[in-house]
Amino acid sequence: MIQKKGDILQLGITGGIGTGKSTVCKIFETLGIAVYDADTRAKMVMVTDDILKLELKKAFGEEVYLSENEVNRDFLVKTVFSNPNDNSKLQILNSIVHPAVGRDYASWYEEHKNKSSYLLKEAALMFESDSYKVLDAIIVVHSPLENRIKRVLERDSHRTEEQVRGIIAKQMPEEEKLKRADFVIYNDASHPLIKQVLELHEKFQSF
Repeated sequence: MIQKKGDILQLGITGGIGTGKSTVCKIFETLGIAVYDADTRAKMVMVTDDILKLELKKAFGEEVYLSENEVNRDFLVKTVFSNPNDNSKLQILNSIVHPAVGRDYASWYEEHKNKSSYLLKEAALMFESDSYKVLDAIIVVHSPLENRIKRVLERDSHRTEEQVRGIIAKQMPEEEKLKRADFVIYNDASHPLIKQVLELHEKFQSF
């Protein structure tokens, strides 16, 4: 049974890179549900939060920014994900970015809590960042590994398959995410996506 922590039901939606989280969220948005995109908001915070910018430069060097308003993403990805066996740089990055995103979400929540029947927060690192703890339930979007790699390569032409596999290796194993999920949406050839979203939407409307 879902227990609301706040004035309105707050749901997390997560899954590894390339699982199709954003596609699922777009379906929820067409149903009139407000969606907080943590990854997009993180990119915004990384160029608008002066304290965060100073911390990133201190941790990774001045090269982490191409200009005051542009992160050197290629440099950051290569630096953080270069060694699949070493998570230390990723942990540093997350420790700087996630608290700022948490503050941003709190402001967004206050702005949207009276405008939607429930709220969705989309984040790739929902469990890793502990941001799931302020939410009422978590939806995991699951997709087969090869489908995910293909999807990312088609979307991000600048990335190599090796880089994508490196990112996946750094993320929480899919099996662990599925264990922690309150609800699972299967993004594969066997399960109609819209039907799954509509069924969950009807369930969430009752809270």
